[in-house]
Amino acid sequence: MNVYELHIRDFSVNDPTVPPAHRGMYAAFNDQNSNGMRHLHTLAQSGLKAVHLLPSFHFASVNEDKSKWIIPTGLAQDPPDGQQQQAAVTASQTSPAYNWGYDPVHYMTPEGSYAINPEDRVREYREMVGGLHKAGLRVIQDVVFNHTNASGEGPNSNLDEVVPNYYHRLDANGSLETGSCCADTAGEHRMMEKLIVDTLVLNARDYKIDGFRFDIMNFMFTYNMTDIQQALQALTTEKGGVDGSKIYLYGEGFNFGDTVNNQIGPNASQINLYGYGIGTFNDRIRDGIRGGSPFTDERMQGFATGLFTDPSSFTNASLSSSQQQSQLLLYSDWIDVGLTGNLRDFSFTDSAGETVTGAQVSYNGQPAGYTKSPIEAVNYVSVHDNQDLFDAAQLKSSFNDSIGVRARRQIMGMSLVTLGQGIPFFQGGDDLLRSKDMDQNSYNSGDWFNKIDWTGQSANWGIGLPIASQNQAQWPIMTPLLSNPAYTPLPANIAYSEAAFQELLRIRSSSELFRMPTFGEVQQNLTFLNVGPDQTPGLIVMKLDANGGNYGIYKHVVVLFNATNAPVSFTSSQLQGLGLHLHPVQQNSSDPATRQATFNPKTGSATVPALTTAVFLAEAE
Repeated sequence: MNVYELHIRDFSVNDPTVPPAHRGMYAAFNDQNSNGMRHLHTLAQSGLKAVHLLPSFHFASVNEDKSKWIIPTGLAQDPPDGQQQQAAVTASQTSPAYNWGYDPVHYMTPEGSYAINPEDRVREYREMVGGLHKAGLRVIQDVVFNHTNASGEGPNSNLDEVVPNYYHRLDANGSLETGSCCADTAGEHRMMEKLIVDTLVLNARDYKIDGFRFDIMNFMFTYNMTDIQQALQALTTEKGGVDGSKIYLYGEGFNFGDTVNNQIGPNASQINLYGYGIGTFNDRIRDGIRGGSPFTDERMQGFATGLFTDPSSFTNASLSSSQQQSQLLLYSDWIDVGLTGNLRDFSFTDSAGETVTGAQVSYNGQPAGYTKSPIEAVNYVSVHDNQDLFDAAQLKSSFNDSIGVRARRQIMGMSLVTLGQGIPFFQGGDDLLRSKDMDQNSYNSGDWFNKIDWTGQSANWGIGLPIASQNQAQWPIMTPLLSNPAYTPLPANIAYSEAAFQELLRIRSSSELFRMPTFGEVQQNLTFLNVGPDQTPGLIVMKLDANGGNYGIYKHVVVLFNATNAPVSFTSSQLQGLGLHLHPVQQNSSDPATRQATFNPKTGSATVPALTTAVFLAEAE
C-alpha cells in the first residue's frame, strides 16, 4: 500500500482538459482522458495503490449554491512577491468556493458543493469512486469524527438537536471542550461511537470506500478503534459486496488536547495503538528529513535539506558546525527507525555506536519507534497541513542552492519515504514540485494558492505572498525567495522530479523486500551500514537481504541515500563479493546523474553522485 493525497477541487479546477462543468467536481475523476486522470493512470502503472481524498462528506464552509461563490480573477498580473493576490483571496472568503472541509455537518451525506447537481450528490460520488477504481486505484476517505462545525442551537448543530449535550464532550464543569478547534465530540459515549461505526460501514458498503483516514484520531479511544475494526471486518463480498478485511485504517495519533496522556481513557495515539494494525502518521521521519518541526522556525534544516552538509546562513548563525553534525546524526537515527516501519523493538547500531531499539532512540523525549509491524507506520514528509515539501525545501535550503539542487532535495525526501518499510504517503502534486507559495495552512486559501498543474509546465511558485492571517509573520523570510526568479522551477526541473518519483515507485514495486509485513522479517533482513560516530554524515546505507525468504528475484538490495552535495564513495566488508548492480530502472533512469552510480564487488565499494538515491541489486550469491 502507498497513498497519494488529493483535495477534490484541487484535482481538476485548473485542468483545461476537464469539461468546464466537471472542474472541481466529483465528475472529474471519471474523465479518464484528462491531464489529471492520465497522471493518476501513469502513477498507478508505476506502482501507486491508493488515492486519499480530503473530507468529502457534508461540511459547512462552502455554499452548495454555486451562484454565491466569489472566485478571484486577474491575479496573474500581480508580482511574485505581491500582497495583492492574498488580499483578493481573503476578500473571497466571505463566500468561498474553496475549503478543505474539516468542518463537518452531516457525516453520512456527501458534500454537495462538489456535485454538479447537489441533488445528485450520491450518484456523482459513486461515479467518482468508480472512476478511481477504473484507474486501478483504491479510494481512502478522510473522516472527521473528532468535532463538528457547530453545537448548541446553531443552524448546523444537528447532533444537539437530536440529544442536547450528549454527542459533544463536556469538561468537569459542563462546558464544551474545543481542543480540536471546534465542538469536540465524545467518542466515549456509546451512541457517538455508533454514529461513527454506522457511517463507516455505510461508506464502505454503499460507496465502496477502501480505507479511512481519521482526523485527530487521538481524540477517540482504542476501544472505539477496535469496535470500528470489528464492524468493518464483518463485511464480506457475500454480505454487502465488500471484503472488510482489506479496509485500511490510519490517522493522526498525536498525543495532545482533551485526551492527552490518557486522562479520560486510552486515547487512539501512536504508542497506544501498538499491535492494532492501524496506521499513524510518523512525525519522526518527517522531521528528520525536513528538519525542525511544524512548531519551530521554518528555516531549520534536516537530512534532505542541507543540515551540516550544505548549511544555510540561518543554520550557521544558529548552530556551530559540531552542533549541526550532532543534530544531523540524531536525525539520521530517526530516519533509520522510520525506514524499518518505525518498529518499537527493532535493534540496530545508532549514531553513538550503541546497540539500541527503536523505542530507545529519543524523539524529543518520546520513543522514536512505537509500532509492532510496519503497517502501523504511515511515513510521510509532505501533507496538506503546514508547508508542503517543495516549499519547505525552498525555505530551508542555502541561498546558494540552485533550483536544480532544490528539486533534487525534493526527490531525496520522497525517496526516503518511498523505499522504507511501512505505508508511504505523499501529498498530491509533490512529484511535480507543487508549491503553495509557502502557505503554512492553505485550508481556505482558494484555488489560487492550492492549484495543481498536471502538465508540468509550472509549479505554482511565485504567485504572491500567502494569506496574511496564517503567514504574515513569515513574509520577511518569504519575500527574498519569491522575488528571486532563480528559485522558480522550470519545466525541466518538474520533469526530472516527475520521472524520478515514478522510478521510485517502480523500484518499490520490484521487490517485496521493500514491503515486509512483520517485525521478525524486518529485523532479520534489514541492516544499516553507515552507522556509529564515524559515519559519513548525510549518507544512509540500507541493506536488505532475502535470507532464504521468497521476496522476488532479488536476494540482496542495497540503497544509498546520499543527501550531501558531493559524490560519496562508501566501502563495507559486508558488501564485498556481492554481485551488486544498479537497479535496471536506474540503469535507464531519465536522470544522467543517477545512471552514474557504480559498485565494485571486489572492494565492496559503492559510489553515488551528489543528492542521489542509488539502488543496487543482486539476484543471488
